[in-house]
Amino acid sequence: MTPLLDAVPFARTLGIAFTSVTPTSAVAVLADDPRLHNHVGGPHAGALFSLAETASGAIVLAAFGAVLDRCVPLAVRAGIGYQKLALGTVTAHATLARPAEEVIAELDAGTRPEFDVLIKLENAEGVQTAEMTVTWTLRPNR
Repeated sequence: MTPLLDAVPFARTLGIAFTSVTPTSAVAVLADDPRLHNHVGGPHAGALFSLAETASGAIVLAAFGAVLDRCVPLAVRAGIGYQKLALGTVTAHATLARPAEEVIAELDAGTRPEFDVLIKLENAEGVQTAEMTVTWTLRPNR
């Protein structure tokens, strides 16, 4: 289990699992579960949003874990575009949009940096069904 699943019980409740987490990318999977379906038989939009946001959070922990003793990561905003009905298992592929070193340098300079994580959601056949951007900040501890 990743540290994120330890820290965020809601992600565990949805059954999100990780197949890969690095400081620059993460892959998270939401298994097909009828309890999470919407009125057209695919995962509910909220479940897909949570899958993507959870994948982005895993990158944040991996990339900035060494500085979390002096700041708190917070999602600032997110936007998602649903492109196709996602049926079956859905996989989120998340990528840090800029180098962690730049973000940490801004934190070191006394600012509250913002950075994006880009996420693509795919069905079991590898067809992209949605894309999302989550903007995060590292709020310095007071």
